[in-house]
Amino acid sequence: MKNFKEIKKHGMHLRIFNIIMFFMALAITVAMFVAMQRTTALYDETSSITQDVVELRENAYNLQVASDYLTEQIRCFALTGEEKYMENYFTEAFETRRRDIALEAIEKEVGDTAAFKSLNEAMVGSIELMDTEYYAARLIISAYGINEAHFPDFPGDVELTVHDMSMTNEEKISRAQELLFNEAYRSKKESIAASMRKCLTELTDELGVEQQELSAQLKEQVFLEHVLTVLLIVIMLGIIITTTIMVINPLMKFVELIRREKALPIKGAYEVRFLAKNYNLIYYTNLKNREKLEYEASHDKMTGLYNRRGYDFLIENIDVETSALMIVDLDRFKQINDKNGHDIGDKVLIRVAEALSKSFMHHGLICRLGGDEFVVIFTHVDRASSRVRIEKKIKKINEKLEKAIKDVPGITVSVGVAYGTAGMDTDTLFKEADTALYDVKDGGRNNVAFYN
Repeated sequence: MKNFKEIKKHGMHLRIFNIIMFFMALAITVAMFVAMQRTTALYDETSSITQDVVELRENAYNLQVASDYLTEQIRCFALTGEEKYMENYFTEAFETRRRDIALEAIEKEVGDTAAFKSLNEAMVGSIELMDTEYYAARLIISAYGINEAHFPDFPGDVELTVHDMSMTNEEKISRAQELLFNEAYRSKKESIAASMRKCLTELTDELGVEQQELSAQLKEQVFLEHVLTVLLIVIMLGIIITTTIMVINPLMKFVELIRREKALPIKGAYEVRFLAKNYNLIYYTNLKNREKLEYEASHDKMTGLYNRRGYDFLIENIDVETSALMIVDLDRFKQINDKNGHDIGDKVLIRVAEALSKSFMHHGLICRLGGDEFVVIFTHVDRASSRVRIEKKIKKINEKLEKAIKDVPGITVSVGVAYGTAGMDTDTLFKEADTALYDVKDGGRNNVAFYN
């Protein structure tokens, strides 16, 4: 609480703020990097499990298809005696080997699971079933008198019993068909198939559970990344908003007040407040010096306006680009002075000074450079609006001054105005205003002209 009051009173140090924000952003960035690495690992692991599930199902399908294909071919051989079926049987069993390849692939993926061991045991029963199929094939070969040389892969240890050898060919065919189509064979076949399906289902379920666990972890990890991203965005927005409030907005306000020659408010970051305090110190010192200059050395005693010295000080401290200069010259003042004397001439000057002050005191700095030459300095002007205002005021001034008052004769003024531009110096500004003034005098006086 004490620290908060100190910050509120003196402002936060930008250096401390930047260090805090830097380490917060760095910590979140590191955490996000670690989270992204973890997410990538989980994604790869999930993809691997998904691929394993796909391959497991594919291999299970191949295992079942290969087993059914062998049964189909041996039964067709028993029914028809055509050698091509037996050849297809041996090609599948010893060359294509889809069943063996599928089993090897499954073992590679999940060989250490209890479900695979059960599947392997079921396949032992399938191999035993093949012995029955070989025996039935031997009966068909014997019945049809097929040359065994056509089947080089036929197991050599499969021999018919004496009883079966003594059967007629029709009896051997019937005996082979009975072995492949009886209830015992079908029951054994269905038992093996059921065991395979059960084991493969268990394997798939195990992989599915693992896949779901990884998916849940991946979802949590992605959520963590989103949280870290939001935090990082919040920090960035916090830096932008805080910098805007503590630095940018105060500095923009300072620029505006400095242009208007005002003191600066003490607000913002510690460094900005320090800047404002020191500027205000210089500002009030200069203001005091300016006031002293105005009252002691910069004012014309007769008219109360700035004199040549005051003008020189003011013109050197303006922003020429946003300023304008107006030169006022009294028409035929010398004739009035010669005819009526200097006392009357001074009253005419005072009257003109009062008219200028009344019209332009709130818009510009009015100076008497000497004799009958007056100057008005406008700062931070808008060309369009100020031009119309100047024209109207000069017209009113001349309408008022040309009427004599008591012993003060009437008079008119000629005015030339010039606006500053980027890169212009004060001498050029004065020359342009003076050129505009001479245009008025050449045009008959009693008017105002603006330098084109």
